[in-house]
Amino acid sequence: MKEKTLLIEEKFLSPYATKSKDSAGRLREEPPCPMRTDFQRDRDRIIHCKAFRRLKNKTQVFFSPEGDHYRTRLTHTLTVSQVARSIARALSLNEDLTEAIALGHDLGHTPFGHSGERILDKLNPAGFKHNEQSGRVVDFLENDGKGLNLTREVVDGIVNHKSSGKPKTLEGKAVSLADRIAYINHDIDDAIEGGFITFTELPQNLIKILGDTSSKRINTMVLSIFRESEGKNKVEMQPEIAEATGKLRSFLFERVYNADTFRREESKAERMITALYEYYKNQPSALPDFYRDEAENCGADTALCDYLSGMSDTFVVKEFEKLFIPDKWER
Repeated sequence: MKEKTLLIEEKFLSPYATKSKDSAGRLREEPPCPMRTDFQRDRDRIIHCKAFRRLKNKTQVFFSPEGDHYRTRLTHTLTVSQVARSIARALSLNEDLTEAIALGHDLGHTPFGHSGERILDKLNPAGFKHNEQSGRVVDFLENDGKGLNLTREVVDGIVNHKSSGKPKTLEGKAVSLADRIAYINHDIDDAIEGGFITFTELPQNLIKILGDTSSKRINTMVLSIFRESEGKNKVEMQPEIAEATGKLRSFLFERVYNADTFRREESKAERMITALYEYYKNQPSALPDFYRDEAENCGADTALCDYLSGMSDTFVVKEFEKLFIPDKWER
């Protein structure tokens, strides 16, 4: 089975793709799997890890949305995986590596989306970045401090998935672009669904270039990457489409992500996360055993960021209520 996959990669993948046989390996050597390549094993480890399951109750844009159709961090991750695989297939890149990076790229994301990230970044003297935390999750936090022991190519793609990152593989670059494509388009859908903007408020000059539905825009963006990058050692959009995509992203920051409504909700999240941070910093004995030991060995701020960033939105609320809201008294 694995030999067949390796032969297919050698015969059909682009000369610029990352072949499974050329992996730089893992932090700790392991016996090879007779059926799966190392990148396939990484994908499976990510899907089965606890941090991946917690993504279902973490905010994408809307805090604790009541409707079933709003995106969560998990549905965002699945969309990124689908878009990234489409890019990889079109450019004959390694789909298994691409999928593993995509599925793991947000494992270290905080509760309450980027609001939670900004809050922890402010609380921790050393700062906090969700992409770096995702690398920490797979290298250390999962499996009670053993990590997932992923290949270096997957970890590199996870840590460098932000637009400012510089992944070493084309597969990592495909995931970085897919992340942007996914959140721009599904966040527009959710913002319209939530009544924060209307379709007519979208910049119509950009809609004319990119498309009037999410599916059309995604298709335009992916096709642009194919046309710009086919047969070349790069993964990039055509300049006109890249410019329109960037302007549409800027519109979202102005009208949705930084809107007063979201800032008010962020202030609530900040009060809860800050209260938990200060409580556990003053009473480290109240931390779970793993994080209490980590606080002693790595410092309280590191342990607190590890603990709080791993929480789901609902768990933060429950912990806050348990610690700071009086129980109802019944006679």
